[in-house]
Amino acid sequence: MNSRERVLRTLEFREPDRLAASFPAPHWNDFASASYQLQGYQPVWRSVGGDRQEYVDEWGNTWARVDKTSKGEVARGVLETWDGLDRLTLPDLGNPANYGPVRRMVAANADRFCIGHLPGFPFNIARKMRRLDQFLMDLLLEPALVSELLGRIEDLLASAIVAYAACGVDAVMFPEDWGTQTGLMIRPTTWRALFAPGFQRLCSVAHSHGVKVLMHSCGKITDIIPDLIEAGIDALQFDQPRLHGIEVLARFHGQIAFWCPVDIQKTLQSHDAAAIEEEARELIAHLGGPQGGLIGGYYGDNASIGLDPHWQEIACQAFMRYGDYRRIPQPTA
Repeated sequence: MNSRERVLRTLEFREPDRLAASFPAPHWNDFASASYQLQGYQPVWRSVGGDRQEYVDEWGNTWARVDKTSKGEVARGVLETWDGLDRLTLPDLGNPANYGPVRRMVAANADRFCIGHLPGFPFNIARKMRRLDQFLMDLLLEPALVSELLGRIEDLLASAIVAYAACGVDAVMFPEDWGTQTGLMIRPTTWRALFAPGFQRLCSVAHSHGVKVLMHSCGKITDIIPDLIEAGIDALQFDQPRLHGIEVLARFHGQIAFWCPVDIQKTLQSHDAAAIEEEARELIAHLGGPQGGLIGGYYGDNASIGLDPHWQEIACQAFMRYGDYRRIPQPTA
């Protein structure tokens, strides 16, 4: 069983031979990925006085930072007032010329599960155009204008998904942080009214082209997991599974897959080797096992969370110890 088949079997609950995983070398890694590169666009940070730097992204938003190690934050959205909506020009994401890196990645990784990265679903893009604080108010004050903007972004993302499919990817993946530490950022009813239709449409486009849909979100978005399942999301990538409760996520086993490291906020930060190993075992027992459903994850920026890589090494070893379904008797939940 090669990596591509292993991940597909994991997502479809069809008995993979071992835990699918995205660990660093020399450990298990079943994935390859790439993103489109817009023709003629290259982000460039420019000094604008003192330590402050700015750049304009492909959407027209101006980002700023004062720490050169930071990715910054949107200082001025391209759509500062709704009067500019009719004049808004969006990047040509569907242009096949943007996808050379993706075609090369797929050609070089025929035996791996290949992912094409999207910049988000409509929320992650629109909230930068208006800035998050203003956009959250817009959801209640200007729902018709919000819907118009989301529809235009959906059209664009649909064209990108089709372009990715033409390159031969197995999945598209997008980041869209919908949660705080205590719950969804907006009311679930508002999410269902304004965003669920777009999720359903884009998942349908992907599935009609034989492409899976993987979603990353930070925060506690437990309330809408059933909606995401209904929309067609194939896997949820959570770096903090304990925020939801591993036993809560287990209720969805067989309906949607999860892609998780050992919890980056609680368990890895404990520096307790026994607790890290136990959580890896628990994730497999509740969310994975021989039936499938779990991808073992690795948080890729240890420095950003102040973590010695040693602790994730312990997690990788534990995932592999309990995740070889061919040899190892499975622990009970």
